[in-house]
Amino acid sequence: MSYQQPYLSSSTDVVRQQGVMTRVYAWMTAGLMTTGAIAGWTANTPALLNVIYGTPFVLFGLFIAQIALVVWLSARVHKMAVAQATGLFLAYSALNGLTLASIFIVYTSASIASTFFITAGMFAGISLYGYTTKQDLSKVGSIAIMALIGILVASLVNWFLRSEALYWVITYAGVLIFVALTAWDTQKIKQIAAQAQTDEDIQRVAIIGALTLYLDFINLFLFLLRIFGRRN
Repeated sequence: MSYQQPYLSSSTDVVRQQGVMTRVYAWMTAGLMTTGAIAGWTANTPALLNVIYGTPFVLFGLFIAQIALVVWLSARVHKMAVAQATGLFLAYSALNGLTLASIFIVYTSASIASTFFITAGMFAGISLYGYTTKQDLSKVGSIAIMALIGILVASLVNWFLRSEALYWVITYAGVLIFVALTAWDTQKIKQIAAQAQTDEDIQRVAIIGALTLYLDFINLFLFLLRIFGRRN
């Protein structure tokens, strides 16, 4: 089945679409840089680490705050002021950095860095495919969403079972799922970008698109880190 590209009436429309996608990747990069900076700073601040990981209530509260921000931003972005949407995205990126500081405790810095570059290369290739392909990836995306629900349930079950075999099945399945979601999400964002007309619409699409791809990147990175990461 061929993917029906949104009708672009002129070269100006094409340039506008490309401009929106450029903003999406720029904001996604800003989010990743924010997360990385906060995670690194937190990992090197023992007092803060003790507060976050020494008090289950604080860590649980951070996770709840992250989920609430993602849900709120995704549901309300089209009605928010652009500055508010941008602030919430960066706030989420910073909160994620606080909770991801734990990877610096578990894994060596060298393996974290190498896995990040592996993820970046994979992500770039997959996203490029999603952007350029003429195939409709909606069925792939739907299957990936169902599979994601499946590994979430499996992860919960394995929290009790502690099965190493199931752990690795979940890990490799997670990589495949977020590979598929990256391609599908890129295609969706491209389609939405073609429909953005006003500057405010363009900026809102850039933020929600950045959040979507940011989540794909982070999750792909974490699953790959299970495979390539070397423990301290």
